[in-house]
Amino acid sequence: MADAWDGTGKVVLFRQETPGGLTYRIPALLYLPSEETFLAFAEERSSPRDEDAKFLVMRRGRKDGRTVKWGPMESLWTATLPGHRTMNPCPVYERNSRSVFLFFICVQSHVTEMQQISKGENAARLGYVVSRDGGRTWSSVKDVTGQAITDNLRKWATFAVGPGHGLQLSSGRLVVPAYAYFIHRRCLGRSFSCWTKPHCFAFYSDDGGRNWTQGQLLKTFQASECQVAELVAPDNRPVLYCNARSPDRSRVEAFSTDGGNVFLKSFLSKELTEPPNGCQGSVVSFSPLATPSTPLNSPKSATAWLVFSHPTNRHKRTDLGIYLNTSPLDPGSWKAPWVLNRGPSGYSDLAVCGEGKWRVFGCLYEVREDRSL
Repeated sequence: MADAWDGTGKVVLFRQETPGGLTYRIPALLYLPSEETFLAFAEERSSPRDEDAKFLVMRRGRKDGRTVKWGPMESLWTATLPGHRTMNPCPVYERNSRSVFLFFICVQSHVTEMQQISKGENAARLGYVVSRDGGRTWSSVKDVTGQAITDNLRKWATFAVGPGHGLQLSSGRLVVPAYAYFIHRRCLGRSFSCWTKPHCFAFYSDDGGRNWTQGQLLKTFQASECQVAELVAPDNRPVLYCNARSPDRSRVEAFSTDGGNVFLKSFLSKELTEPPNGCQGSVVSFSPLATPSTPLNSPKSATAWLVFSHPTNRHKRTDLGIYLNTSPLDPGSWKAPWVLNRGPSGYSDLAVCGEGKWRVFGCLYEVREDRSL
């Protein structure tokens, strides 16, 4: 079940019908300023298991003051490849053409992530669909695995995007966060799971989404599901921030000064801890001094702050919290969290929009009552 918090209250957007049966997981949320509309995405699954994912679903929510009026659920049939299940929705908005690129992976049916890792044989494809009318209609699927990854795919056991939203930088570059299980070593042509580790990176486009390039893997730490946000350096240069899931019981934070091609500075956050086995989290940046002439993520802003959503319990996926960082370039600057949802809480995705002197945040998150998270 996925709930949404729109700044005024909680609304159930995707509801699990029966325990252990039809399930909605892996939320993604995107705000379209040109439409004053939120797009909420999730995976529809025949059971809670990853291998039982089927396709993506969506709901459109029109902002009405500080509330949101949600439309009916729609199935995204074009976002599929034959013989594959569609997973990890990762939408990004291109402001010049007012286009939404919805990225995802398509994984061969019945092939699990662990099978790919243990055998060192990738079964995933990188695809996207495009909407040029605010999510009302979508193009046919485009498989860009060969274009975006090229020869690197033979070094990966598998890969995925996001999940959650992507980002358009102030430069115009589109960035889609991703991660790959990199095969560090083979023996007699075989890979083993102990030699295969997750590392995050980014896909990016500098031509409005026509062509996509793969950035370099961050190999300093093991890091998987991730999101990015744009910050501002003291000299007003833009800095791309990455926040990633880690098996090391703390979140990985990293910075890039070249728009996501290389993440140089990275560390484990002492304030942002992980439950056992980790959990996905979401991050957005915004300027507290934004005006109509100075957008939320513009390097012309005097500063940029971060908001992060993630379960706050160190021992299990419960008590989803919202963290604030008013000095994100300085390690150790996260504030104590405000708990948004007490009880079982899983994946989440944040969106931010400006409203005069106010900041309006939306959070789409999982609430799982049928099992421990």
